[in-house]
Amino acid sequence: MLCWQGMRVPGRSVFLLTFLILSSACSPATMGMNRMAAALSDTASAYARDDDPELVRVGAPSTLKMVEMMLETTPSHPGLLMTACSGFAQYAYAFLQVDGEMIASKDAASARELRQRAAKMYGRARGYCLRAIDVRHPGLGDLLLRDPKKALPALESTAKADVPALFWAASAWAGDLSVADNQLLRIPEIAIVRALITRAVTLDESWGEGAIHEVMIALEGLPAIVGGSAVRARKHFERAVALSGGQSAFAYVTMASSVAVPARDRREFESLLKDALAIDVSKKPSIRLANLIAQKRARFLLANAGTLFR
Repeated sequence: MLCWQGMRVPGRSVFLLTFLILSSACSPATMGMNRMAAALSDTASAYARDDDPELVRVGAPSTLKMVEMMLETTPSHPGLLMTACSGFAQYAYAFLQVDGEMIASKDAASARELRQRAAKMYGRARGYCLRAIDVRHPGLGDLLLRDPKKALPALESTAKADVPALFWAASAWAGDLSVADNQLLRIPEIAIVRALITRAVTLDESWGEGAIHEVMIALEGLPAIVGGSAVRARKHFERAVALSGGQSAFAYVTMASSVAVPARDRREFESLLKDALAIDVSKKPSIRLANLIAQKRARFLLANAGTLFR
């Protein structure tokens, strides 16, 4: 938000202009709020570098709630919307969906509760992502929810600057579908996810150093009847590894769970997970937390290989 200085104004307008300035964009309260919003928007990168997942598990909810409170005052703040969008999606995956998967065989009731919470968080994330898209393309985010057939062609109006919102909208939507109880009824929504992530990869395939291709691995790992392709998944895996310099454990874990398991290829499955575990998380601090979460899941999958391939 800009606060113009040095403007020459007719004398009779000085009082009115002063009142407007002090009560709006340049007021100390609003300037302070903008600074706080900017600071909160930077928390995502701080959490991403953290080496203690449990600390983030405890700390992230209060930060995300603060972001939501700020959005009540500044509902169109791009940084806050993207922080909520990406933050709730990552929290849902790292601390709800993965945890639910890991306890499912021992405590089905608790696992179901975690999946339900994950679904709510993914839905919340998707809502903020679509609002972020709306900021630059008024009405597009809302249209994606209400009438996807009309909205999908309109995605062509998006530009490179929209890639983060497109990526996280697709990720949150896909996450929601993956934990849904009524997955068969929601199959048509896969087309929306595919359109969002395909547009993102078209605009800037290197964004996030391969993160977009990692989502594409999971999407192409779906059955052919819903548009999946193991061949295309492998190509996206190769690009993800190349763009991350082989330093993203998530690419290997996603390939193992989304492609090797359906193919019944236990040797490749174990090889991919061992590659994920061999990554030194200190070499790429910007994704340290994501790597730690991915490695946690890799250990779980390896320990349960016998069940997955029996």
